Amino acid sequence: MSESSKRLQDVDACVDEVIRRVGKQITLGLPLGLGKPVRFVNAVYERAKQDPEIRLYIVTALSLLAPKGSSSLEKRFMGPFADRLYGQIPELAYARDVTRNRLPDNVTVSEFFFKAGSFLNNRSQQRHYVCSNYTHAVRDLMGQGVNVVAQMVSPGDNVDVPGKVSLSCNPDLTLDLIPRLRELEAGGTPVALVAELNTNLPFMGHHAEIEESRFDLVLDQPSTDYPLFSAPQMAISPEDHLIGFYASCLLKDGGTLQVGIGSLGAALVHSTIIRHQHNQAWRAVFDHLRVSDEFPVVQEIGGYGRFDEGLYGCSEMMVDGFLYLMEAGILSRAVYHHAGLQELINRGEINTTPSLAMLDTLREAGLIDSPLRARDVNWLVSWGIFSARVEFKGGRLTVSEQSVDGDLDNPETRQAIETVMLGEHLKGGITMHGGFYVGPENFYQSLREMPKAQRERICMTSVNFINQLYDHPFGDQKLKVAQRSHGRFINSAMMYTLNGAAVSDGLDDGRVVSGVGGQYNFVAMAHELPGARSILTMRATRNSKGKTLSNIVFNYAHCTIPRHLRDIVVTEYGIADLRGQSDEQVYLRLIRIADSRFQPELLKQAQKAGKVDPSFRLPASWCNNTPQAVRSALAAAGDGDRFPPFPFGRDFTDEELALGKALKGLKAATATRRGKLSTLWQAVRASDEEGRYQHLLERMGLQNPRGLREKLDQRLVIHGLQQLETPPDTGNSET
Repeated sequence: MSESSKRLQDVDACVDEVIRRVGKQITLGLPLGLGKPVRFVNAVYERAKQDPEIRLYIVTALSLLAPKGSSSLEKRFMGPFADRLYGQIPELAYARDVTRNRLPDNVTVSEFFFKAGSFLNNRSQQRHYVCSNYTHAVRDLMGQGVNVVAQMVSPGDNVDVPGKVSLSCNPDLTLDLIPRLRELEAGGTPVALVAELNTNLPFMGHHAEIEESRFDLVLDQPSTDYPLFSAPQMAISPEDHLIGFYASCLLKDGGTLQVGIGSLGAALVHSTIIRHQHNQAWRAVFDHLRVSDEFPVVQEIGGYGRFDEGLYGCSEMMVDGFLYLMEAGILSRAVYHHAGLQELINRGEINTTPSLAMLDTLREAGLIDSPLRARDVNWLVSWGIFSARVEFKGGRLTVSEQSVDGDLDNPETRQAIETVMLGEHLKGGITMHGGFYVGPENFYQSLREMPKAQRERICMTSVNFINQLYDHPFGDQKLKVAQRSHGRFINSAMMYTLNGAAVSDGLDDGRVVSGVGGQYNFVAMAHELPGARSILTMRATRNSKGKTLSNIVFNYAHCTIPRHLRDIVVTEYGIADLRGQSDEQVYLRLIRIADSRFQPELLKQAQKAGKVDPSFRLPASWCNNTPQAVRSALAAAGDGDRFPPFPFGRDFTDEELALGKALKGLKAATATRRGKLSTLWQAVRASDEEGRYQHLLERMGLQNPRGLREKLDQRLVIHGLQQLETPPDTGNSET
């Protein structure tokens, strides 16, 4: 560490030192999601609560909290589950107070990305939200006056790299923030960079591995290391599965993949694995849906075979699905940090096995000279083309006792190179570039236990390297273009307007649901990068206050992605290829993949606006976009459940799954005043005389209810469970 660095074992002493360095006006920048140093943040927040002279401004994104539930039934359901998953993890005190609107007057919290829907009704957070593209976050953090940055890091001592730590889950912004803060410091502004060590955090190398001395303070308190916050696996509905299936049709072997978190991303990963490992079953669904005929864009840019060349992952978020793709042998296309080398690989002029032919090609491309010079030999050794035993001495190539000149036209030299000097394979290949990660506990465990050689194929890095093509210290535009061949950037949207605008982060009344994040960056990059496509996935319908509504709408008073960046949209009813199309075709292609209950009205609106020929009529082949058709399509895969609700495991017990479905049904049934009265009337008459639901009532703590509230809750649970056995056919059920 540098002379100014300090390693402290007491969190309060760490806070004292920060205040000594920067004073009591603290603008604290924290990583998005998992990388928040909970012990230090809680101590700073507590100090601010105790000392009103401190002005604490926290700038961050995605503050993670264990779910609590709102109604009495939800709290009973979530309590044991949250204790099981999060009971040993200290809670972010400021984040909980934000949800309760209990921040003290001297503390402000601004986020540029919310957990979806978490702050829709929180006026303070809506007011303090900062709208920023992910790639502009560092600029905007500096604009907010950040003078303290704190992050949880993985200690290097566990992997024999003394003096190093790993930014692990969050190099995304920190790699670019550190030099900016040091520039600020050099100009006379006091700053403090704080690292909180946690041995549970997987150690990731490459760009994420930095000198410990780049931090001013290092909190080393191993006795209080806590487990990592996990994001449970979400159930994948049949509709989600079919969206994922259609998206998997658009992936090209040898291409590049970006995908986000959630059930739609998990569904894509699952269908991609089925396409690779169980291609016959996958093709049965493909043929049943007549994908080639109905959506010819698949023939143009996608595929339906195995991934023999493999995919390369380049995603701001490394979701756990990328590890499943790696295990399945799909995430296997390695890219190299040299544009010229990568371009030769892309064109098939060289492969990853060193040979004399490779040397000749490298020479023709101007990457090496003949006779070979010292810099050529060092370069060839660094990429594994030459064995590490090869040296350049006295103008000659030497291995042990053998020595030849560097003339690649000399038969003796060629013989010696082929016999004893070539390496086994290219080195330095990366199959996954990620900016941050968060996921279930088994994801973290897999990263911790992953063999070093496999983990070295993952490079956690700056989000500005990943999310845009502009030059960056970690790679210029030429390199990025070479690596990201056949890019498929897959993100989700909430709604889509018929004129081609995506609604992904907010509502028409101005409230923010989540944030832009990196979605705009990837959509824009897809239009700039040769051969790339932006794919927005979206459920065709949603339920609101007891009604089914279309997510494809005529217009909407908010958009995240403007209409001039329209590209590909996927619902459970198909694929709309919008790039370069006339407005009439855009309107019709979106109506084609809308739920059939809403197609006539959408067409009527489009025709009234003069966007579609008045004589156009809906073709019969478009009019089977129903939930029943979704299930029929998935069933075409044959025997066995190829599309289960939890293909990658689950955190909920069997009892919790049953109770969760019952509570979900109750919530839907009571969305309206009439539905609430009807449900209560039916619930008070419900009973469990045979004791069929006793074990489930015990899980809810309602086996022996006391008082009117608990008795009513018990009856509601019984009624909800009974409804599961004979669910009404609403045409819009979910798993």
